[in-house]
Amino acid sequence: MELTTRMSDSAAMAAAMQRMWTQFRPQVDERVEVLEAASVALAAGTLTEEHCQAAAIAAHTLAGTLGTFGLNEGTVLARTAEPVFSDGLPIDADQSAKVAEIAAALRAMIANKV
Repeated sequence: MELTTRMSDSAAMAAAMQRMWTQFRPQVDERVEVLEAASVALAAGTLTEEHCQAAAIAAHTLAGTLGTFGLNEGTVLARTAEPVFSDGLPIDADQSAKVAEIAAALRAMIANKV
């Protein structure tokens, strides 16, 4: 009986997490878009302090959110992107490729999350 209860509790928890993922997915996508836009602006030489702040916040938030939903590799990637922007300008333009790769990896990971 106890095993059945634990299994149904696990199923209920999984269903609840899936509902939460569905609810928060648009915000997660928006945060990845912020990182993508910041990497494009960095490559173009048009990155502003506001872009930096928004990207640092987006990366920080993604790190926590993705881990909550079991995307631990996403947490690592977001934590890698965060310090690129958190120190503000100037940022080495070579970092744009790194951030673009991170954003693309995050985008793919999120798209594959069921």
